[in-house]
Amino acid sequence: MIEIPESLTIAGQLNDTVYGKRIAEVETEHTKHGFAWYEGDPQKYPEKMEGKMMGISRGIGSMVEMEVDDYRFVVGDGANIRYFAAGRKLPDRYQTRITFEDGDSLICTVQMYGSMFLFRPEEYENPYYLVAKEKPMPGTGEFDYDYFCSLREEVSGNLSAKAFLATEQRIPGLGNGVLQDILLEAGLHPRRKLRTLRNTDWGRMYESVIKILEEMTKAGGRDTEKTLFGEPGHYRTRLSKKTYGCSCAYCGGTIQKMAYLGGTVYVCPNCQPLL
Repeated sequence: MIEIPESLTIAGQLNDTVYGKRIAEVETEHTKHGFAWYEGDPQKYPEKMEGKMMGISRGIGSMVEMEVDDYRFVVGDGANIRYFAAGRKLPDRYQTRITFEDGDSLICTVQMYGSMFLFRPEEYENPYYLVAKEKPMPGTGEFDYDYFCSLREEVSGNLSAKAFLATEQRIPGLGNGVLQDILLEAGLHPRRKLRTLRNTDWGRMYESVIKILEEMTKAGGRDTEKTLFGEPGHYRTRLSKKTYGCSCAYCGGTIQKMAYLGGTVYVCPNCQPLL
């Protein structure tokens, strides 16, 4: 799933490969998918996009936003976007194809669910998009410690560390995937209740959010996810499906997993005690 490191990485790769190119052909719904979501009628995307220029791409939380003249094309969490150079064989199954005058293509696919939205920004009212655009992203000057602490004033002390960081779009694009290494670095169990945290714990949590997301982004995303070119990111996850049952990078203990809040979490019982 696309989260902050992947959206920033893919946006940068789009700017390096297709910025300034003119769109020659657009195809939507090539392969029908019941959980592929579009904004409006996807059959009208070609007439709105063909002949227009690709502008700047941006990572916004768990979304990648691409300027297409006066429109925005946004690939959301759950959808994959890949670059295919001219002459390279395209996959048999995909949902959306954007082909440029030079023959290069962008292919969007959905496995379980995913969104591919085309809209004019002044007319768009999707709350997930608007919140992701409005809230500061970790690593920016606006996401300072005071702002981070203001988020806890909005929630109950009975909330867990995972629920605080990775739900309700408190920090758009920080999801269950990047959460794992953040909490390991902070020494906090995903189930740990906020009311048990001391000021030093909050400080470590904030520093961990900034540090781990920066490391993941600089490495081109996580090794559990793919880039625009279909290659794994170079950040080696410490807690993920790749490390389950292995030794913790910090203490050598055995990494465990459990189901929690609708997803799988990985923990080191030594580094992340549940107090």
